[in-house]
Amino acid sequence: MALAGIRVLVVEDDALIRLMIVDYLKDLDCVVVATASVLPDALQKASSLAFDVGLLDINLKGTLSYPVGEVLAARHIPFLFCTAYSAAALPAELSSTPVLMKPFNMHQLADQLQIAIGGVSP
Repeated sequence: MALAGIRVLVVEDDALIRLMIVDYLKDLDCVVVATASVLPDALQKASSLAFDVGLLDINLKGTLSYPVGEVLAARHIPFLFCTAYSAAALPAELSSTPVLMKPFNMHQLADQLQIAIGGVSP
């Protein structure tokens, strides 16, 4: 799989899910650049850090992460939403963003990362 060395920002408010995602990414030989669990921290990291792809939970402790997606889109950094929300709920400007529905496994995450970074689709 062509994910080795891919640098990832993980935005997830649930600590157990965040740890699972980080473990999955490490097993896929990705590099977790940073994690964030609240919107202000996510916005700061999305605006300032160097990474290849972002994984965003939509609901961060009751606050939507759409502004983080907008920052990443403006920086031309691919990202996907990892959420239990329907893709139909996305705002129009983010409607083409890949959505990985929770719960998911490592293979599903790998497939969606490939799509997000423009690799070969599964």
